[in-house]
Amino acid sequence: MPDQICIIGLGYVGLPLAVAFGRHRATLGFDIDGARIAELRAGADQTREISPQELSEASHLALTSNPDEISDARIYIVTVPTPVDASHRPDLRPLLAASKTVGAVLKPGDLVIYESTVYPGATEEDCVPVLEAESGLRFNQDFHVGYSPERINPGDKNRRLPDITKVTSGSTPAVAAQVDALYKEVVTAGTHLAPSIRVAEAAKVIENSQRDINIALVNELAMIFNRMGIDTEAVLKAAGSKWNFLPFRPGLVGGHCIGVDPYYLTHKAESLGYHPDILLAGRRLNDGMGTYVAQQMIKALVKRGKPMRRVLIMGLTFKENCPDLRNTRVIDVLRGLEDYGLSVDVHDPHADPAAAKASLGVELVAEPAQQAYDGIILAVAHSAFIQMQESDFRAFGGEDAVLYDLKYILPPDASDLRL
Repeated sequence: MPDQICIIGLGYVGLPLAVAFGRHRATLGFDIDGARIAELRAGADQTREISPQELSEASHLALTSNPDEISDARIYIVTVPTPVDASHRPDLRPLLAASKTVGAVLKPGDLVIYESTVYPGATEEDCVPVLEAESGLRFNQDFHVGYSPERINPGDKNRRLPDITKVTSGSTPAVAAQVDALYKEVVTAGTHLAPSIRVAEAAKVIENSQRDINIALVNELAMIFNRMGIDTEAVLKAAGSKWNFLPFRPGLVGGHCIGVDPYYLTHKAESLGYHPDILLAGRRLNDGMGTYVAQQMIKALVKRGKPMRRVLIMGLTFKENCPDLRNTRVIDVLRGLEDYGLSVDVHDPHADPAAAKASLGVELVAEPAQQAYDGIILAVAHSAFIQMQESDFRAFGGEDAVLYDLKYILPPDASDLRL
């Protein structure tokens, strides 16, 4: 019988992995949040990544929040978040806490695989010492580690865990082959075996750093074209007629990947005495986009001679068709408007009202009032919003309300402002 696997952390990354393995081999899903375990046992997933049917089909999957119950596993896969703190420094506390949990039950011959996004070297330099200290075992003699960076795209129903090529690596060539074979059990798209753990770590962190820089470029272009009175989307469509033009669009850059991962790489670079100018410049520009959007709305209201009283923001989550609020930059738009004394309502059919209140202090409105707003901002391209017409959005505003389309939901002439 195959070795039992234990997945540490059952969020957007860990749960799909636990369900995939749980379809055909003994798998234990562990999360410190007892309420999360109770929810999953009841067949519900608040992240909406896994359906009740998919949970029921994982017949070999058991769930627990008790660390004493994970000691029988031989393979541990760590999928906890790796955020940044208020100063944009890597916050490894969840990762190191998970390593302590695993280290306390680690046995000779066990394998620990990390999926959390980190800077190159973190697995072997930060996590392995914790495993050794907690277990009393020796790395690469008594136990081994692997690294296979997560590539989950929350809210994407077309590209899921089995459909995305998985990068794999291990602390020895034999372990790397073992890790690679393990993921091939559940990833039909195939794997890419990296030559070392550090290469796999670096590959993950530059995936989103590259996207961050490209979005920063088009955000800056949008600011320039706005001053020229040129429609940015029209320019990008024209440029996109060339085969090798990259199809990036301007917007707010949040979430737990693009808006976070570059800071892991810049932190490591600075610790080695190198100042990463381009990476940090892109981060500064993208982090300032919420304030820019708020200022554009204020200017439009002033030019139109509108009273600046009340604005509606459509969408709060960090991306479309997803309930995830982590590091959403829509909050920057909201705070920027409030700084000018405006009252701001937020409507989002995907966000959980309790989570919005607890994590962001935002009271969501279930149904925006008609003819009540001086400005409306389309901030997230949820499917429900895409299906709406210009008249539907205009109905929320008073006479001559300013309609700001951040996501190109409407035709070019249907809104008053676009990025």
